[in-house]
Amino acid sequence: MAEEFQAGDKVQLTGPKGRLNTVVLAVGGRFGSHKGDLMHDDIIGQPQGSVIANQSGIEYLALKPLLTDYVLSMPRGAAIVYPKDAAQIVVEADIFPGAVVVEAGVGSGSLSSYLLRAIGDTGKLISFERREEFAQIAKANITNLLGKAPTNWDIHLGSLETELPLLVADQSVDRAVLDMLAPWECIEAVADALKPGGVLICYVATVTQLSRTHEAFRDFGGFTEAVAWESMVRTWHLDGLAVRPDHRMIAHTGFLISARRLAPGTILPKFKVKTGSKAEGTAADMEAWLPQAIGQRPLSEKKLRKTVRRVQNEANQREN
Repeated sequence: MAEEFQAGDKVQLTGPKGRLNTVVLAVGGRFGSHKGDLMHDDIIGQPQGSVIANQSGIEYLALKPLLTDYVLSMPRGAAIVYPKDAAQIVVEADIFPGAVVVEAGVGSGSLSSYLLRAIGDTGKLISFERREEFAQIAKANITNLLGKAPTNWDIHLGSLETELPLLVADQSVDRAVLDMLAPWECIEAVADALKPGGVLICYVATVTQLSRTHEAFRDFGGFTEAVAWESMVRTWHLDGLAVRPDHRMIAHTGFLISARRLAPGTILPKFKVKTGSKAEGTAADMEAWLPQAIGQRPLSEKKLRKTVRRVQNEANQREN
């Protein structure tokens, strides 16, 4: 049986020229534009995929937004992890229902959304965020998405490397995901928390971060040889025989690097692999790896406070 729209549901309306608008349905509500009003009562009770006309006869396609739609439009404090990278993290880290997952760098809650869906109601997500404003935005975004605050998600303010050992027992975590400026600072704490065979995957933006993270894996030991990659997505134009790649694409957003935890005391054999010549590092290279050299785009505190207020108000309305 088709799922029908109800008051309180989010609906994505596709109108003239393919423009998208997302609204929360309310009895007696209306979606207004210069082309006339579309009454919420005309949508409530209709199945997804219905076409509904406004008072001027302008037709809109009504669908519930996908998680990807919500993530790309959610209010942001920090840059989000794009769906293409979230998909790689969920698949390559093998995030499964019931898993205990540690996450550092909550940002705006985009990756948390995918992790919560992947672990299901029986899993546990333990997140760390250094900035209170980001944590507030992420909490409100997730509450707004689900209609309530999930009971299997904890956000802790502070640094993972100091807080994680106080919160979880050794070898009790299935997976760890680090989306932060200096993930190499957390490898030791995550290694203690991970079960043997567990996966640590890091999302980094620059080549210097990628290089230092890889070297940190090697220096620490206790992990399989790390692998790194990036993904790019290019859509295609389809119109009869006019089939060609679109001129724009989602190209580089970040690098992913992952490794699996070895059993305690295990020394990884030196497997024979083909390598190129290795350039020697210098003191200048090390300086370029430091967080202050990598830098972050400064955020307007006024804009951040405004985003916090906006998304918390939306979340409160959603819960009520």
